[in-house]
Parts: sequence; structure tokens; C-alpha cells
Amino acid sequence: MEQNVGQTDSIVRIVGGAVAGLVSLGILGSVVPGSGVLSLVLGVIAIILLATGLTSRCGVYSLLGINTCEVR
Repeated sequence: MEQNVGQTDSIVRIVGGAVAGLVSLGILGSVVPGSGVLSLVLGVIAIILLATGLTSRCGVYSLLGINTCEVR
């Protein structure tokens, strides 16, 4: 699969994934109110966002024909 996530998109995904991961861990540690299910969902979202942001590849973008990479 070819890179289809641009630099700005990648940064937004990494930051969003980090925030979702921290909130998920906060819920598990009873620092942030929420349920275990919410923590699990946020954890999965965090992993997906971090993986797609770090690799600059998104399967959903490929299926939809979206490419946010800058053409130079």
C-alpha cells in the first residue's frame, strides 16, 4: 500500500491518538470518569490513529481513493 496520509493529516492523527490513549489510560486508572468499555474503545481508536499517523498509510483512505499527501 502506498502512502496516502499527508504530513498535516499525520500530525493530527498522532496528536489525536495520543490524547485518546491518555484518556483511555486515565479511565483505567480512575483518574477520568468513564466505563471500561469506553476505555477499550478509546484504546483501539488510539492504536489505529497512531499506526496510520506514523506509517502515513490508511486503508480506509485507499478504499475511498483519498490521498492527502502533498504533490511536489
